[in-house]
Amino acid sequence: MKSSSISLSNGEKISFIQNLSTMLTAGISILEAIDALLEDARGKHKKFLEIVREDIIQGNHLYQSFTRFPLVFDKVTVNLLKASEEAGTLETTLHDLKKNIQKEMEFSDKVKSAMIYPFLIGLVFAGVLLLMLVVVVPKISSVFLRLRMDLPLPTKILIRLSDLVVNNTLALLAVLTGLAVIVIYLFKKHRQTILSPLYHLPIISNLVREIDLTRFSRSFSLLLHAGVPIINALDLSKDVVISRDTYKVISNSAEMVASGQKLSEGFKESKGVIPSIMVKLMEVGEKSGALEKSMQDISEYMDYQVSNSLRMFTALLEPVMLLVVGVLVGGMMMAIIAPIYGLIGQVGVR
Repeated sequence: MKSSSISLSNGEKISFIQNLSTMLTAGISILEAIDALLEDARGKHKKFLEIVREDIIQGNHLYQSFTRFPLVFDKVTVNLLKASEEAGTLETTLHDLKKNIQKEMEFSDKVKSAMIYPFLIGLVFAGVLLLMLVVVVPKISSVFLRLRMDLPLPTKILIRLSDLVVNNTLALLAVLTGLAVIVIYLFKKHRQTILSPLYHLPIISNLVREIDLTRFSRSFSLLLHAGVPIINALDLSKDVVISRDTYKVISNSAEMVASGQKLSEGFKESKGVIPSIMVKLMEVGEKSGALEKSMQDISEYMDYQVSNSLRMFTALLEPVMLLVVGVLVGGMMMAIIAPIYGLIGQVGVR
């Protein structure tokens, strides 16, 4: 198994970093700590530790070994450890890194949980649609066929769709599977391009911006605390954002800092992207010489803003989805019921 293909869950990563930090703080060497962790390791985790152990024996630094695992450690983590190993503060940095990963897990769970309800609504609708097309419509259509009724266009379309699903189940499954594979492949290769239009929708754009600023400020604060130079910290932190607008703001600010200007001045020029309170906190941090603390405060503030935005987003999305599902299901029911009422009317006239 190649090191570049090894991945660890967030739980495994936190456990590894926590245990390593504890043992290093107790005065145990890195090699002895890795040996101790290997005793209880299994599967990919064991292979990961074996590769790290071999690298340490060969005289490599811990951060150099971690560069071999791109699916486990991002550039921020690697450079964070590099700075801490050079400064002799590895134990402290590992402890801070563990807390950062935990916060990121909680943050990601918060975002994912907000999407669960809309997903369930969509799943229920898909189930109802399939049930109607496979079970209900074929039974009703056989009655219409025997009575040789003149059906309205919506009913004809529904029956044709039902026949297509029932008579070509395997072919449809094959097509849907193929489409799913293609979509997943394209999403992995061109994720930014595919999602970019969504990032500019009114509510979503604001939410994405807040998520970006939360992750940026948290990573930036952590890097500054570890002693990474501010320009390098900016270059590394911009990779954690997903919006191109936020990415450009951070890149431009890094260029301004490199030319001798203050960080807050670079962010101040992007009022449409950066909230004014964030700029104010940066200015306070720069004046007091505690920029890393200000960035930590910013990350906590933006985290709170994300929670509020997610609540508002789900509060707006839920009734819209229910309305859409209600209209679609109601339309299908009307397509079935309308001919029946027409038949009842004809019988009543006779």
